[in-house]
Amino acid sequence: MDKFVVKGGVPLEGKIATSGAKNSALPALAATLLTDEPVLLRRIPRVRDVRTMQRLLVDIGAGAEVDGESVRIQVREVRSPEAPYELVKTMRASSLVLGPLVARAGRARVSLPGGCAIGARPINLHLVGLEQLGAQIQQAHGYVEAVAPQGLRGTTVRFERITVTGTEDLIMAAALARGTTVLENAAREPEVSDLAALLLKMGAKIEGAGTSTVRIEGVQQLRGAEHTIIPDRIEAGTFLVAGAITGGDLTVTGCIPEHNAALITRLRAAGAEITEVDSSTLRVRAVRGLRSADVTTEEYPGFPTDLQAQYMALMTQAEGIAIITETIFENRFMHAQELARMGANIRLEGNQAIVAGRKELTGAGVIASDLRASASLVLAALVARGETVIDRVYHIDRGYEKIEGKLAAVGAQIRRIE
Repeated sequence: MDKFVVKGGVPLEGKIATSGAKNSALPALAATLLTDEPVLLRRIPRVRDVRTMQRLLVDIGAGAEVDGESVRIQVREVRSPEAPYELVKTMRASSLVLGPLVARAGRARVSLPGGCAIGARPINLHLVGLEQLGAQIQQAHGYVEAVAPQGLRGTTVRFERITVTGTEDLIMAAALARGTTVLENAAREPEVSDLAALLLKMGAKIEGAGTSTVRIEGVQQLRGAEHTIIPDRIEAGTFLVAGAITGGDLTVTGCIPEHNAALITRLRAAGAEITEVDSSTLRVRAVRGLRSADVTTEEYPGFPTDLQAQYMALMTQAEGIAIITETIFENRFMHAQELARMGANIRLEGNQAIVAGRKELTGAGVIASDLRASASLVLAALVARGETVIDRVYHIDRGYEKIEGKLAAVGAQIRRIE
């Protein structure tokens, strides 16, 4: 099992590039199931979850050609509409193939999602919506089985709570349903808009993606298309925090600044200087001592839960007391005890973490519990005195493309050991 060894104390300086968004690439790959024509996707990040999704598509019946960051997928025939547990047990996004498979093949058998242990991500929101579209759903032996022998039909679906993957799943299902589907209380994340942009190129009829109400008029078939995945806003945000926490001067390239508006606001409140160099470049400098600034996670365009752990690491180096409130996932403070092993002063009270800074962190052996927790431990290690060994970095490989190489190129003393 691979580990990272990090020696802290070096400010990061230089340029660091943002890869394509994992959380956009996964639904885009699932969308290739909706047509028998080839779909070419560019700027696909080479991360573990994406490789898993590609293997799943091949198992289902796809032909796949990978050329660097470009992937060409063609699903001429759905041979096996199943996502087996053995393949998708490490990936939360397996449920994204449910809607496309039912829409195109009339049936699907998908293992209940695995992945990070950060709390419930209820798939029932997907299932209720698919049932309203006409699918018959059964759950047994850890699998969801859905059939729609007469096809899906459009309707109005109001999500009980905002769900990104549920919104994406139903948009894909509704694209081939008969009639018009209206999704209310839909997720507004940029990744949802990016999926809709791909589907529009494939011939879908979608209005309102990126707002809380999405209208989809079903079509009989979709065609092939070419599409470039948007930059990963969570990776870009992680790098912004890396520049701030190390007191460096870091330029993050290939990003979309407005996608990180909520983070930028909080970083500025904490004393970091953030400059929008151009439409795809941000520069971060910690020109003054950091100060504590509270944050509450929210659905987009609020502060993303996927940057909460990284922000907590930053607050250990800020003067004062910061209150971090987690409203999305109930179990997403597991990194706090690992940060405490490094010297952080963090108290947990329900869905709040009270972080008292500024505490000197020291190197220690720590264990990554999930994808974003891994990133927070790397950030803490970058400023810790001495050497930190981070175990179970396969979590970080699920969502960050060669993060150790990118950080080393801007001055971090980090290496991977097998």
